[in-house]
Amino acid sequence: MKAVMKHEVGYDNMSLVDIPEPKAIDDLVKIKVAYTGICGSDIHTFKGEYSNPTLPVVLGHEFSGVVVEVGKDVKHVKVGDRVTSQTTFEICGECDYCKEKDYNLCSYRKGLGTQVNGSLAEYVISREKSVHVLPKEISLKAAALSEPLACCVHAALEKTTVRKEDKVLIFGPGPIGLLLAQVVKSQGAFVILTGITKDKPRLQLAKSMGIDVVVDSQQENLEEMVFKHTNGYGADKVFDCSGAVPALNQGLPLVRKKGTFVQVGLFAEKINPQNQDAIIQREISYIGCRSQKPSSWKIALELLKNNKIHVEKMITKIVPLEKWRTGFESVMQGNEIKVLVQSNEI
Repeated sequence: MKAVMKHEVGYDNMSLVDIPEPKAIDDLVKIKVAYTGICGSDIHTFKGEYSNPTLPVVLGHEFSGVVVEVGKDVKHVKVGDRVTSQTTFEICGECDYCKEKDYNLCSYRKGLGTQVNGSLAEYVISREKSVHVLPKEISLKAAALSEPLACCVHAALEKTTVRKEDKVLIFGPGPIGLLLAQVVKSQGAFVILTGITKDKPRLQLAKSMGIDVVVDSQQENLEEMVFKHTNGYGADKVFDCSGAVPALNQGLPLVRKKGTFVQVGLFAEKINPQNQDAIIQREISYIGCRSQKPSSWKIALELLKNNKIHVEKMITKIVPLEKWRTGFESVMQGNEIKVLVQSNEI
């Protein structure tokens, strides 16, 4: 089968290759891939900014498809089911985190597209426990964004609690920021989404999806806008989805005293300068957020089913598997909002 593989460390070192089709054994499910979303972490991997623990490996972890084969121990998922899947492929099952179903924190976890072959291929294998059968209301295109949506659910509704009276500031109108803004809005909160001038189409899209205030921080005074809409107190919650150090340090003083700052975006460097005085003097809760867990998916799929999240509006480009490089280049150029790679016509 055709698959997009990262061969070795460093910039690029990726190509479309022919590898054997995987087989569904035991509790595994073989999925004919429809669509895969190109994630920011895939771009970091392309650029050689992440040191993948396993190489070579097929990338791709945001996907949808149809089940074509199941192992002998599979009990509920059937051939023909339209599905998506969590990224968790293997865990130890014994640590405190596994017992609490915080699989994202298991030290022995192996994930699709990182430690085991992922979905930028014609077929992908997942364990039954990770597979979610899609309600008829969710399209295969929308389902390809269920993984990043689950990450946003985890950030907004599990790592903290968003209330309808909250005033929330979100940095970064990329796919994660746009999804997270909608998750927060689904709880009835007031949302301010900020980006820079080149983000104008994304900010306009956010406005059309019901986000209350959008701010171009290069053309408008973000501090004035935040304090104007929060009676001078600052935002109850701030989410950084940009992974940009300047956004982090701009955002910390804009959290109200005793407020919460959730770090969703990943930084290119592990160690960065941080305005720690704003955290200490304002008694801010600074929260790290990693990936998602099973409970996140249930909420994410329910939001999609009930049309609370408008994911298909975010998809601006679809390329066939053979044109995967075009898709990656489009993401890196920043001209698209969300790019999907289509592996099969389903």
